[in-house]
Amino acid sequence: MNLLQMLTAASPLTFAEFMETVLYHPKHGYYNRRPIGFEGDFFTSGSGDRDFGELLAVQFCQMWQILGCPSEFTLLEMGAGEGDVARDCLGAIAQTDPQCYAAIHYVIVEKSPQKRQSQQEKLRGHPVTWQDWGEIPDQSIIGCCFSNELVDALPVHWVVSQDQQLREVYLDVTPQGIAERLGPLSTPAIAVYFQTLGIPLPGPTYPNGYRTEVNLAALDWLATVARKLKQGYLLTLDYGYEGDRYYHPQRHEGTLQCYFQHRHHNNPYVNLGEQDITAHVNFTALTHWGEEYGLQTVGMTKQGLFLMALGLGDRLVALSEGNIPLNQLLQRRSHLHSLIDPTGLGGFGVLLQQRGLTPEQIATPLRGFATNSRA
Repeated sequence: MNLLQMLTAASPLTFAEFMETVLYHPKHGYYNRRPIGFEGDFFTSGSGDRDFGELLAVQFCQMWQILGCPSEFTLLEMGAGEGDVARDCLGAIAQTDPQCYAAIHYVIVEKSPQKRQSQQEKLRGHPVTWQDWGEIPDQSIIGCCFSNELVDALPVHWVVSQDQQLREVYLDVTPQGIAERLGPLSTPAIAVYFQTLGIPLPGPTYPNGYRTEVNLAALDWLATVARKLKQGYLLTLDYGYEGDRYYHPQRHEGTLQCYFQHRHHNNPYVNLGEQDITAHVNFTALTHWGEEYGLQTVGMTKQGLFLMALGLGDRLVALSEGNIPLNQLLQRRSHLHSLIDPTGLGGFGVLLQQRGLTPEQIATPLRGFATNSRA
């Protein structure tokens, strides 16, 4: 049975159910079929050279020190892609801070069997385990849970403002194709979401037909992380906006994007299982519900500023002073600049939350957040 046949059998579907199936089905879902990186349909900060993971290592070592150099320091990566960031991060810590490396218990939570296999091959020799959330005891983690471009790929509900009412997009799927129709909200949590954030949707300021996304899965994910974390940090790197900007009346078609062969478009109903589907992150929702779940916001910055504070600028200076072939110099410089480009990866948001830290630990400045900004 292919994806279209599965969707037909399950019809009608909410858009969130559709997105869950085409992205995460264990056999036919996109993340089990396509690699991440230059060979796939998009690349992330961890694709290519090792700088991103090595710079994250600088921050993780400082976190270990702030937490009092515990004998077991958990780094929990959620959605580790092809394992590049884990490899680069662990390699850097092993080389620069052997004591910290000896304390690390690196855990990867990964839904994709294909990605797990890729990660296991790449991470042989490092202290890494793969676990599902159910295998991790509550209040057991001392360390840092982190993700890079995970939340944007969680399934979202699609809603439309129609005649001053909030309606949800449902999909009727047949062997001939997929048709949208509007219906009542599938869960009252959608209306509560907007009410809680003070977003007047639906309302007179929003045009008829205004369409946007609601990422309830992100709130469930946040609650799970908060439940597992005893003492330490949650670090989220992703692209997105604060709530008032995300749900601005002029953003009338939402933020949903599809990526196929390194090109983006906005039709999620083609290339089933062969294209990525994402929506921007609402950082206001993460900070608000984080507080509800016991996660205090430490800082918010842009990725470019975050990586510069961790030493990317020093790498650029060293590169200009080095003696390497011109083609390698240009390639390295291009990669480093791509990580801090404010119109690209450098414009991503970096949100840091904490749980269980003492006032003294909270007051200790984190190197990557020397300059905070807004999402």
